[in-house]
Amino acid sequence: MTTAADLTDAEFAELDELLATTPEPLEALDASMLDGYLCGVIVQPRLIDIEEWLPNIFDYDGGVLPESTDPKWLERIRELVERRHAALNRALVEDGWFDPVVLDLDAEPAEAEEGVASDAEPAEDAGYAALNPISRSLMPWVAGFQHACLCFPELSEMPDDAVMAALARLYRHLPAETPEEIEIVSTLDREHPLKELDDAIEEMVVTVADLCDLTEAHRYKVDTLRREGPKVGRNDPCPCGSGRKYKQCHGAN
Repeated sequence: MTTAADLTDAEFAELDELLATTPEPLEALDASMLDGYLCGVIVQPRLIDIEEWLPNIFDYDGGVLPESTDPKWLERIRELVERRHAALNRALVEDGWFDPVVLDLDAEPAEAEEGVASDAEPAEDAGYAALNPISRSLMPWVAGFQHACLCFPELSEMPDDAVMAALARLYRHLPAETPEEIEIVSTLDREHPLKELDDAIEEMVVTVADLCDLTEAHRYKVDTLRREGPKVGRNDPCPCGSGRKYKQCHGAN
C-alpha cells in the first residue's frame, strides 16, 4: 500500500488560496490555523472521522457550506487536507515530530509593523498587542488547535493534570483574557522563557507530541464485550430453540 505524500510548498499555497475563496459570509481557516486544527483533532482522546472534523475548517463560527458549493473545489480541498492530516498523524506516531506551518511575520506588510491595523493584526485588540513577537507568529497555529478543542471538547475535559499543563504551554501564545490566564502566562514566561522563535516552535511541537502520547491509550481503547446472558454449557439445550444439545447444534463448531 502506497503512503500518500505530504503537501509540497506549492500545494500548501494552493490550499491556502482555495480556503480563501470559501463562499461568504463563511470565514475559513488559513493554512497555519488549519495545521493547528488538524493536530488538535489528531490528539483527541478518540478517533474522529473526517466527515466529522472536515466541515469545521470552512468557518470558525460553525457555519455550513451552501448547497451550491462547487464540488470540484470541495473535492480538491478535501484531498489536500486529508493528505496533510495523514502526514501529521504519521509523523507524530512514528517520529514524535512534525514541521508546523507557522507565519513569518518578517514577510508581513510594512504598515503592520508601523502599528497600522490589518486583518491579521487588529491593533485595537489589547490582548493581541500584549503578545510578544514570538507568540504573534505562533498564535494562528495555536488558535487553530484551540478551535479543534472547542469543536471537540473531550481533550480539554480530561481529568489529567499532564494534559492541562500541556494545553497551558500551547495557549500561552494566545491573548490572555482573564486574570488566571494572565498569571499562567506570566509564570510560564518567568520559569520557561522562550527567547527565539525556533525554541518556541520546538516546544510547541514537543507539547503536541506529548499530548499525542498522553491520549493514545484512550484513542485506541478496545471495549470489552460483555455477554448479556449466562454462558451456555455444551450439554445444555441450544438457545436457538431446536431442541438439540448446544454441542450438537450451534456449538458444533
